[in-house]
Amino acid sequence: MRDGSTPSVRKPPGVFFYRLGLVKISFQMAMWMCGIFAVVALGGAFTAFSGLAGIADAAERDAAVGYAWFWTFLGVVAIVFGVLSWMITRGKFGKLD
Repeated sequence: MRDGSTPSVRKPPGVFFYRLGLVKISFQMAMWMCGIFAVVALGGAFTAFSGLAGIADAAERDAAVGYAWFWTFLGVVAIVFGVLSWMITRGKFGKLD
């Protein structure tokens, strides 16, 4: 596999400076990572929503509302993927190989 440091070996198209093997994350690890990210994202959303009362400028308030809803969306997506990972670990979608 060829990259910038070893030009004699050819890599598949679209792969550049890639030397690591495949990264495999278990469903249980994915569940915990989703949970941690959801807590951080929803914490950021809560901080943004709770700070709206102190913003006097309407344009800044609108930007803060957009920021808060964006982090709320990310938190909800993390929760959904965390729940799916949990369901997979419990065998709700069939037996794991």
